[in-house]
Amino acid sequence: MYEYISGTVAEVAPAYAVIEADGVGYYLNISLQTYSAIEHSDRAKLYVHFSVREDMQTLFGFATKIERELFRRLISVSGVGGNTARMILSTYTPQELQNIIATENATLLKNVKGLGLKTAQKIIVELSGKMLELGASDQMLAARNATSSETYDEALAALTMLGFQKAASEKALQAIMRESPSIAVEQAVRMALKRL
Repeated sequence: MYEYISGTVAEVAPAYAVIEADGVGYYLNISLQTYSAIEHSDRAKLYVHFSVREDMQTLFGFATKIERELFRRLISVSGVGGNTARMILSTYTPQELQNIIATENATLLKNVKGLGLKTAQKIIVELSGKMLELGASDQMLAARNATSSETYDEALAALTMLGFQKAASEKALQAIMRESPSIAVEQAVRMALKRL
């Protein structure tokens, strides 16, 4: 029904924004990502998702089309409502969320407040194939894989030089890379040292 609302930012908070357009103030539920994008702006253009339930009509606003598209895909999963989807998008950027789903990292996804492991796994199962349709994620995944393999190789070399067995180091690093795919080399080594 609504594509976007563009106007003056009358009020903005981490969970909502009021955008005034042609004398009408629209109350939009927003994520922290969108809040960060518009918090210091006088004017904003938010892409809208209009949600209608028996007891309520709600507008959700997004700074980018990709964030809105991710929101729509999240709420298409049975058991994931608008507020849960908004919480997920407040916790992770669209790029991070795409990578989490593409790498099937349910452990990282369940870190979202109020999201259990079963729901996280369900989101990944239902959306993993759909992430590539959003376009950029296959390129991002390739870039992430290249970065993480470099990180892995450097961290493994560091641990080997420190005198740790290669097999044990590999096992520890693989677990760390699964939990935190975009971790820095130094952090990976530090975390591996705790596990070895």
